[in-house]
Amino acid sequence: MTQAAKPAARPLSPHLQIYRLPLAAWLSITHRITGVGLTLGTLLLTYWITAAAYGPDAYAAFTDYLDSPLGYLVLFGFSVALFYHLCNGIRHLFWDAGKNFEIAATNRGNVVVLVGTVVLTALAWFLALA
Repeated sequence: MTQAAKPAARPLSPHLQIYRLPLAAWLSITHRITGVGLTLGTLLLTYWITAAAYGPDAYAAFTDYLDSPLGYLVLFGFSVALFYHLCNGIRHLFWDAGKNFEIAATNRGNVVVLVGTVVLTALAWFLALA
């Protein structure tokens, strides 16, 4: 009889308590989450169009909701998700073209996505509230 082979001493795979995800991974995960959020946000758009179709009373009730603090929070979250998803989607288009895969270029892209999100959201809210 032959002796059983001794298992190789291999390192264990790192798990999430040890392994720290890079920022690009977090942005990719967040890109998917904001995509789902934007899909759910289309229900708000549908409600707006339906309220406008049902007449002035329904539309007034909808605008009263949007003028509340909760309504502003929902709109702000939707606008952040929209601009983030837009900026990160443009970066994904560059990746699809085979560009910016180097670590330095990816790190610059991370910063561009985050800064672009903040700038576009601030600009949209400044123009909307002005």
